[in-house]
Amino acid sequence: MARKLTGKVVIATHNPGKLREMQELLAPHGLTAVSAGELGLPEPDETGATFAENARIKALAAARAADLPAMADDSGICVAALDGAPGIYSARWGGPEKDFGQAMQKVEAGLRERDAFEPDQRHAWFISALCVAWPDGHTEDFEGRVDGALVWPPRGDAGFGYDPMFLPDGHARTFGEMSAEEKHGLPPHGLGLSHRARAFLLLESACLS
Repeated sequence: MARKLTGKVVIATHNPGKLREMQELLAPHGLTAVSAGELGLPEPDETGATFAENARIKALAAARAADLPAMADDSGICVAALDGAPGIYSARWGGPEKDFGQAMQKVEAGLRERDAFEPDQRHAWFISALCVAWPDGHTEDFEGRVDGALVWPPRGDAGFGYDPMFLPDGHARTFGEMSAEEKHGLPPHGLGLSHRARAFLLLESACLS
Protein backbone atom coordinates (compact mmCIF):
# COMPACT_ATOMS: atom_id res chain seq x y z
CA MET A 1 0.00 0.00 0.00
CA ALA A 2 1.51 3.32 -1.09
CA ARG A 3 1.77 6.13 1.43
CA LYS A 4 -0.70 8.98 0.91
CA LEU A 5 0.35 12.58 0.34
CA THR A 6 -1.55 15.31 2.19
CA GLY A 7 -1.13 18.93 3.35
CA LYS A 8 2.01 20.76 2.28
CA VAL A 9 4.54 19.44 -0.21
CA VAL A 10 7.86 20.77 -1.47
CA ILE A 11 8.43 20.66 -5.23
CA ALA A 12 12.14 19.92 -5.40
CA THR A 13 13.04 22.06 -8.39
CA HIS A 14 14.58 25.42 -9.25
CA ASN A 15 13.26 25.18 -12.83
CA PRO A 16 10.31 27.61 -13.22
CA GLY A 17 8.80 25.72 -16.16
CA LYS A 18 8.86 22.40 -14.34
CA LEU A 19 7.51 24.04 -11.16
CA ARG A 20 4.58 25.54 -13.08
CA GLU A 21 3.65 22.16 -14.58
CA MET A 22 3.89 20.40 -11.20
CA GLN A 23 1.75 23.04 -9.49
CA GLU A 24 -0.89 22.72 -12.23
CA LEU A 25 -0.96 18.95 -11.81
CA LEU A 26 -1.27 19.19 -8.02
CA ALA A 27 -3.81 22.03 -7.92
CA PRO A 28 -6.99 19.87 -8.03
CA HIS A 29 -5.85 17.90 -4.97
CA GLY A 30 -5.88 20.76 -2.48
CA LEU A 31 -2.20 20.43 -1.62
CA THR A 32 -0.13 23.47 -0.74
CA ALA A 33 2.95 23.36 -2.98
CA VAL A 34 6.11 25.36 -2.35
CA SER A 35 9.30 25.12 -4.37
CA ALA A 36 12.78 24.29 -3.17
CA GLY A 37 13.81 27.64 -4.65
CA GLU A 38 11.27 29.56 -2.54
CA LEU A 39 12.56 27.82 0.59
CA GLY A 40 16.18 28.58 -0.32
CA LEU A 41 17.10 24.90 -0.41
CA PRO A 42 20.34 24.03 -2.21
CA GLU A 43 20.31 21.88 -5.33
CA PRO A 44 21.90 18.50 -4.55
CA ASP A 45 24.44 16.95 -6.90
CA GLU A 46 22.60 14.67 -9.30
CA THR A 47 24.96 11.71 -9.19
CA GLY A 48 22.49 9.00 -10.22
CA ALA A 49 22.88 6.86 -13.33
CA THR A 50 19.15 6.92 -14.13
CA PHE A 51 16.25 9.39 -14.09
CA ALA A 52 14.74 7.50 -11.13
CA GLU A 53 17.93 7.70 -9.07
CA ASN A 54 18.27 11.44 -9.65
CA ALA A 55 14.61 12.08 -8.81
CA ARG A 56 15.10 10.19 -5.53
CA ILE A 57 18.25 12.17 -4.67
CA LYS A 58 16.41 15.47 -5.16
CA ALA A 59 13.23 14.43 -3.35
CA LEU A 60 15.04 13.03 -0.30
CA ALA A 61 17.32 16.06 -0.01
CA ALA A 62 14.35 18.45 -0.07
CA ALA A 63 12.22 16.36 2.31
CA ARG A 64 14.97 16.19 4.92
CA ALA A 65 15.98 19.84 4.57
CA ALA A 66 12.40 21.15 4.80
CA ASP A 67 11.05 18.43 7.14
CA LEU A 68 8.12 18.06 4.75
CA PRO A 69 7.10 15.57 2.07
CA ALA A 70 8.80 16.48 -1.19
CA MET A 71 8.20 15.65 -4.82
CA ALA A 72 10.92 15.64 -7.44
CA ASP A 73 10.94 15.04 -11.16
CA ASP A 74 13.95 14.05 -13.19
CA SER A 75 13.22 14.10 -16.85
CA GLY A 76 14.82 14.44 -20.21
CA ILE A 77 14.80 13.49 -23.85
CA CYS A 78 16.42 10.39 -25.31
CA VAL A 79 17.25 10.22 -29.01
CA ALA A 80 17.57 6.81 -30.62
CA ALA A 81 20.08 7.91 -33.28
CA LEU A 82 22.27 9.43 -30.53
CA ASP A 83 22.30 6.16 -28.56
CA GLY A 84 19.83 7.54 -26.04
CA ALA A 85 21.62 10.86 -25.46
CA PRO A 86 21.23 13.41 -24.01
CA GLY A 87 19.14 11.37 -21.52
CA ILE A 88 19.90 12.25 -17.91
CA TYR A 89 22.21 15.01 -19.18
CA SER A 90 19.39 16.81 -21.05
CA ALA A 91 19.58 19.98 -18.92
CA ARG A 92 23.38 20.02 -19.00
CA TRP A 93 23.39 20.12 -22.80
CA GLY A 94 22.05 23.66 -22.38
CA GLY A 95 25.27 24.69 -20.61
CA PRO A 96 25.55 26.77 -17.42
CA GLU A 97 22.89 29.18 -18.71
CA LYS A 98 20.45 26.31 -19.44
CA ASP A 99 20.12 27.61 -22.99
CA PHE A 100 17.80 25.08 -24.60
CA GLY A 101 18.08 26.78 -27.97
CA GLN A 102 21.73 25.76 -27.82
CA ALA A 103 20.79 22.29 -26.56
CA MET A 104 18.36 21.73 -29.43
CA GLN A 105 21.00 22.84 -31.92
CA LYS A 106 23.41 20.31 -30.39
CA VAL A 107 20.84 17.53 -30.81
CA GLU A 108 20.15 18.57 -34.40
CA ALA A 109 23.89 18.69 -35.20
CA GLY A 110 24.24 15.15 -33.87
CA LEU A 111 21.37 13.94 -36.04
CA ARG A 112 22.82 15.60 -39.14
CA GLU A 113 26.21 13.99 -38.48
CA ARG A 114 24.41 10.65 -38.62
CA ASP A 115 22.45 11.60 -41.76
CA ALA A 116 19.22 11.31 -39.79
CA PHE A 117 16.82 13.50 -41.76
CA GLU A 118 13.69 11.36 -42.16
CA PRO A 119 11.09 11.10 -39.37
CA ASP A 120 11.74 7.38 -38.85
CA GLN A 121 15.43 8.19 -38.30
CA ARG A 122 14.62 10.84 -35.70
CA HIS A 123 12.75 8.77 -33.11
CA ALA A 124 12.97 10.20 -29.61
CA TRP A 125 11.18 9.84 -26.31
CA PHE A 126 10.73 11.90 -23.18
CA ILE A 127 11.04 10.19 -19.79
CA SER A 128 9.78 11.60 -16.49
CA ALA A 129 10.68 9.91 -13.22
CA LEU A 130 8.69 11.22 -10.25
CA CYS A 131 9.66 10.51 -6.67
CA VAL A 132 7.76 11.45 -3.53
CA ALA A 133 9.90 11.34 -0.39
CA TRP A 134 9.15 11.84 3.27
CA PRO A 135 11.57 13.12 5.94
CA ASP A 136 11.84 9.60 7.41
CA GLY A 137 13.34 8.34 4.14
CA HIS A 138 10.26 6.61 2.72
CA THR A 139 9.92 7.02 -1.05
CA GLU A 140 7.38 6.24 -3.77
CA ASP A 141 8.59 6.14 -7.40
CA PHE A 142 6.74 6.49 -10.72
CA GLU A 143 7.83 6.78 -14.37
CA GLY A 144 6.11 8.02 -17.54
CA ARG A 145 7.20 8.01 -21.18
CA VAL A 146 5.98 9.56 -24.44
CA ASP A 147 7.41 8.71 -27.87
CA GLY A 148 7.69 10.89 -30.93
CA ALA A 149 10.03 12.32 -33.57
CA LEU A 150 12.25 15.39 -33.66
CA VAL A 151 11.53 18.22 -36.11
CA TRP A 152 13.73 21.04 -37.37
CA PRO A 153 13.46 23.97 -37.15
CA PRO A 154 11.81 24.05 -33.71
CA ARG A 155 8.15 25.05 -33.70
CA GLY A 156 6.25 26.99 -31.06
CA ASP A 157 7.26 28.90 -27.95
CA ALA A 158 5.04 27.22 -25.36
CA GLY A 159 6.40 24.71 -22.86
CA PHE A 160 10.11 24.66 -22.12
CA GLY A 161 13.26 22.68 -22.76
CA TYR A 162 13.19 20.54 -25.91
CA ASP A 163 9.41 20.91 -26.37
CA PRO A 164 9.59 22.94 -29.64
CA MET A 165 11.40 20.14 -31.51
CA PHE A 166 9.41 17.20 -30.12
CA LEU A 167 6.44 15.97 -32.18
CA PRO A 168 4.55 13.33 -30.16
CA ASP A 169 3.37 10.28 -32.06
CA GLY A 170 -0.11 10.71 -33.52
CA HIS A 171 -0.08 14.51 -33.35
CA ALA A 172 0.54 17.26 -35.91
CA ARG A 173 1.91 19.86 -33.48
CA THR A 174 4.99 19.88 -31.29
CA PHE A 175 4.85 20.20 -27.51
CA GLY A 176 6.03 23.77 -28.10
CA GLU A 177 2.85 24.47 -30.09
CA MET A 178 0.47 22.97 -27.52
CA SER A 179 -1.23 24.72 -24.64
CA ALA A 180 -0.50 23.56 -21.11
CA GLU A 181 -3.91 21.88 -21.03
CA GLU A 182 -3.21 20.00 -24.25
CA LYS A 183 0.26 18.91 -23.21
CA HIS A 184 -0.23 17.81 -19.62
CA GLY A 185 -3.90 18.31 -18.82
CA LEU A 186 -5.32 15.26 -17.10
CA PRO A 187 -8.51 13.39 -17.97
CA PRO A 188 -11.37 14.12 -18.32
CA HIS A 189 -10.37 17.55 -19.68
CA GLY A 190 -6.97 16.64 -21.11
CA LEU A 191 -5.29 13.59 -22.62
CA GLY A 192 -2.56 13.13 -20.03
CA LEU A 193 -0.23 13.26 -23.03
CA SER A 194 3.14 14.35 -21.68
CA HIS A 195 5.68 12.12 -19.94
CA ARG A 196 5.19 14.13 -16.73
CA ALA A 197 1.40 13.79 -16.91
CA ARG A 198 1.71 10.04 -17.45
CA ALA A 199 4.01 9.67 -14.46
CA PHE A 200 1.72 11.91 -12.42
CA LEU A 201 -1.34 9.77 -13.22
CA LEU A 202 0.47 6.81 -11.64
CA LEU A 203 1.44 8.93 -8.62
CA GLU A 204 -2.10 10.26 -8.34
CA SER A 205 -3.57 6.79 -8.30
CA ALA A 206 -1.15 5.59 -5.63
CA CYS A 207 -0.62 8.59 -3.36
CA LEU A 208 -3.48 11.06 -3.89
CA SER A 209 -6.63 9.01 -4.49
